[in-house]
Amino acid sequence: MHTQNEVISLNAQELAHDIVDLLDEKQAQDILLLDIHELAPFADYFVIATATSERQSKSLVEMLVDTLREQRIKPLFIEGESQSGWQLLDYGEVIVHIFSPELRDFYRLEDLWHDAKVVVRLQ
Repeated sequence: MHTQNEVISLNAQELAHDIVDLLDEKQAQDILLLDIHELAPFADYFVIATATSERQSKSLVEMLVDTLREQRIKPLFIEGESQSGWQLLDYGEVIVHIFSPELRDFYRLEDLWHDAKVVVRLQ
């Protein structure tokens, strides 16, 4: 029998994997799925990906929002603009970070969260 927390985590895990698959289909680069549930009270997963251009960044965000909205999944909020080099989509238990190559190298989230479990890495 599953507790409510296990069911929520399973849904978050499925959502995180769906997001990774969608980003991969649209040629996002260096996609990383981190399990942060033991390290952070605000989310279970980070999805980190690199967009090679401002246009691709905008396209990735629009695609995620539109595709997930069709499944009745809406972001709690979206931070940043494609020209800023870092866009964040907050889906509650899953937070998506889409970076330009330069800002990903600068902020190095995967280094800040080095204790997180790497679930998926697609390069």
